[in-house]
Amino acid sequence: MKKRNHSIRDLIYILLNEQDQYVISYGIEFTEFTYSLSDSMNNLLLLKHHFEEGDINMHTMFEYVSRDDLKKLAEDDVYGYGDFCWIDFEEEESLNELPGQVIAELLYLGHTKEHLRKPFYNYIRNRFVYLAHDDGWFNKVFYRDFNDFYQMLGDVIPGKLEQMKVEKSLLGLKKKKSYPAVPKDLLLSLKKLMKEGMVISLNNCEHTRSRISIPLWTIGDFANMDDMYEEFEVTSAQNQCEAKLILDKKTKEWQIVSC
Repeated sequence: MKKRNHSIRDLIYILLNEQDQYVISYGIEFTEFTYSLSDSMNNLLLLKHHFEEGDINMHTMFEYVSRDDLKKLAEDDVYGYGDFCWIDFEEEESLNELPGQVIAELLYLGHTKEHLRKPFYNYIRNRFVYLAHDDGWFNKVFYRDFNDFYQMLGDVIPGKLEQMKVEKSLLGLKKKKSYPAVPKDLLLSLKKLMKEGMVISLNNCEHTRSRISIPLWTIGDFANMDDMYEEFEVTSAQNQCEAKLILDKKTKEWQIVSC
């Protein structure tokens, strides 16, 4: 099994499309997604992948990963797959009920990362459709329930801070700070910015003894993440941030303030 070996991404880009129920993102990886939402995930039907330990469903001719093997998949080098696309499902028996039209739609999803119609199917009761190229670089995820997205994002932000801010104890051992999840109501207040293409720049965050301050910018709609990153570098150098996400270290509470 190939292990992940690339460094943490310290910038998160979010482009929210409520009407079609998906989010395009940069900087959020499958391991982070799975860590947050594992309780909501069942089995995964793999539409594009290079995982070597999946089983095959003979009706759809797609391979799948059972819930019990999700950890193995999360530990694999999914970034190295190139395209990594899946849809979750509840029971394998339900896959055998999928009509040809749905199987064709799934093939199209995995091939183009575009949808012919909203890809939520009562046959398999899926909550997600996960379409990534170079996982963490370009991810397009459909959410049946956007509460899952806000929960995941609220977990990912402090998770990245913990990985970035590693302190040494007196014994010289690495010690991670523990930060609380960002509450959903705060993230909901950022919805307008997310619809305009929002960047959360953890690399530009400010640490003081009393608080952590993370700047947020809006930079527009992007599907090409090279262009997104270039635009962010220009915008962040020339313009003040739109808002800041602030953690009070003493109270362990998050708040948002305008810049």
